[in-house]
Amino acid sequence: MMERLYFVYILASRKDGTLYVGVTNDLSRRVWEHREGRASAFTRKYQVKRLVWCEGFEDVADAIATEKRLKAWRRAWKISLIEKANPEWSDLYPELV
Repeated sequence: MMERLYFVYILASRKDGTLYVGVTNDLSRRVWEHREGRASAFTRKYQVKRLVWCEGFEDVADAIATEKRLKAWRRAWKISLIEKANPEWSDLYPELV
């Protein structure tokens, strides 16, 4: 049986722009929903559509705990996390589809 993966992700409006932290079991679908304005009023209002960071988890509880921890982080810590993995803030969505 194949393990289901859960993802914690960060979207940005642009480099150093508005950030959004979320969790999902289908990353490509969820990011598509954000890009189409179907996922969240916040991401729709602030045009937060660029996938700049994500991490996969086998345990949904670990994914949810990580999402909550990241949401509580200072903005500078989130930016540091993004820039360690994606210094140019490139949109990672095309790699998913």
